[in-house]
Amino acid sequence: MTLSILSAGPMLTIQDAGRFGLRHMGVSPAGPVDAAAMALANVLCGNDPGAAALEFSGPAGSFRADRPLRFAVTGSDCVIRIGDRLVLAGESHRLNPGEVLTVGAPREAVWAYLAFSGGITTPEVLGARATHLRSGLGGIGGRALRAADRLPLGEDLPDAPCLRPANALPGHHPLSDSGPIRLIAGPQDDYFSSEELARLTESEFTVTPQRDRMAMVLGGTTLSAARGHDIVSDGTVPGSVQVPGSGMPLVLLAESQTTGGYPKIGTIASVDLARLAQMPVGARFRFRLISRDEGEELLLARRARLRAVLADLVARPDSWMRSDYLLSCDLVGGFFDADEIMRPVMPRSGGGAA
Repeated sequence: MTLSILSAGPMLTIQDAGRFGLRHMGVSPAGPVDAAAMALANVLCGNDPGAAALEFSGPAGSFRADRPLRFAVTGSDCVIRIGDRLVLAGESHRLNPGEVLTVGAPREAVWAYLAFSGGITTPEVLGARATHLRSGLGGIGGRALRAADRLPLGEDLPDAPCLRPANALPGHHPLSDSGPIRLIAGPQDDYFSSEELARLTESEFTVTPQRDRMAMVLGGTTLSAARGHDIVSDGTVPGSVQVPGSGMPLVLLAESQTTGGYPKIGTIASVDLARLAQMPVGARFRFRLISRDEGEELLLARRARLRAVLADLVARPDSWMRSDYLLSCDLVGGFFDADEIMRPVMPRSGGGAA
């Protein structure tokens, strides 16, 4: 059971939840830039939220499967076609053997996700299937996917229904937030003067084109470290905000290095890191400082919101109008006996018009 890649965009990779517990050995987790969006794509297809799926920035490409399957695209609106037929992002659809699925570039975000029922089952490397491009780990040869690659798929339940969210989700994303990007000061905020720390929250930053899965460079405001821009290398995490000699902050993402020698003025709160990473080039935003405890509380609340959205998916109609979908709709309120609903009406005896 395989998925054939007929064409591939430049940033098409296999990602799962990521590999953890290896930072002390210099291995960062990789995994999705936007874990919530990938979780929604997987659950729409009946997979575990952390199953291996495809992440893309720019056009995803075109695909063909050798068995019937379900697929879903999340994280952004995209042009999605099965053959010549347009279908919607944010819900799952059926793809039959021989049909060609084509997925265009994200329209409202930078990173989007394409999941298939059964999940992608390439071999695990260091406990995960996630592709780490910088170190060449996971996926297929640790690289971006390309035409003629064939991806193994896991077992599927062929009669399982396609799903959609019970309520429309803005941007085909399970979570929607706005406002300043929340930031926790440190661990080297003491390298910066009080004036520079004030600029951190009083000034506006912009998203520059210098970005990939490892980091994104911010513009609009530069920062200067009074104690210098070099430190003895210490640990970094996704969300670390490093300030090099250029003064242009670097925000580390999923493929971040595990140590770094630039002072870290702050760390993006985990609740907001994906939101920042999804901002298009040229977007403007501000930071707001919060405490570590507040960041933890916000993250726990966000995880609860995500669980609620994933638990609230409902069956959507297929082109065949499957009985499991029809019976879930209560089409004629008060009647729940399918035989009673479908029983043909018998003509009245006696001949004349009814």
